[in-house]
Amino acid sequence: MKKLFALLLAAIMVLSLAACGAKKDDKMVYAVEAGSAGEAAAKEAGFEINSVDTQAKALMEVQSGTSAAAIIDSLMAGAMVGEGTSYPDLKVTDQKLTEELYGVGCRKGSNLAAFINGVFAETYAAGTMQEIATTYGVQEALVEQKSEIIDVPTDGDVANIVKNGKLIVGITDFAPMDYKDDKGEWIGFDADMAKIVAEKLGVEIEFVEIDWDSKIMELDSGNIDVVWNGMTMTDAVLEAMECSVAYCNNAQVVVNK
Repeated sequence: MKKLFALLLAAIMVLSLAACGAKKDDKMVYAVEAGSAGEAAAKEAGFEINSVDTQAKALMEVQSGTSAAAIIDSLMAGAMVGEGTSYPDLKVTDQKLTEELYGVGCRKGSNLAAFINGVFAETYAAGTMQEIATTYGVQEALVEQKSEIIDVPTDGDVANIVKNGKLIVGITDFAPMDYKDDKGEWIGFDADMAKIVAEKLGVEIEFVEIDWDSKIMELDSGNIDVVWNGMTMTDAVLEAMECSVAYCNNAQVVVNK
């Protein structure tokens, strides 16, 4: 009887600790990715936040009960939350904090952004972009691309990438845009589109996981050539980077149990 009582008491303590972690000073705590549009939206709304490395970790915080809810991209929520996903016990609420657009970020003044626009236009006209989007379930979010002729520049960033023989892409683990398959290879809508750009340039591709909060520094330092990871084109991003045209619609949504 004493052993049973001890087990019950331990269970109650665990549940109490989880509940305390989910609230702070009687406020709900929202898990967000540091440096993300979700973090910015939460701060603007005056929410109590728990900043973590990735949006995937934000979902883990909710699953474990250490945060009451998470604010993540709607495209990720569609792939990761609900029945038949990695988090079947979580759900997307009706609360939508923002509506936004994804773009690819290059160094300020880089001609790589214009080249990527050309690849977007060509693959959209051929239907390839739509096929890849359907593979990863983001076809409804796709933004129509205008017709454009691809021209490989012989100077600037593009010429340097061609000379080096490699396109270095900064990403995080962010399904369905960038994530690893069973063989440990990077796949996803963004990853597959980046591979096409590398192929058009005639170079190899290298994916480098970065701290999302340091993406601008990684780009400016030359550690990566491009940020391609479901990046919301905020005012801060547009000011700091040379961005491609928008290619996907997105929103910041709230996820809880």
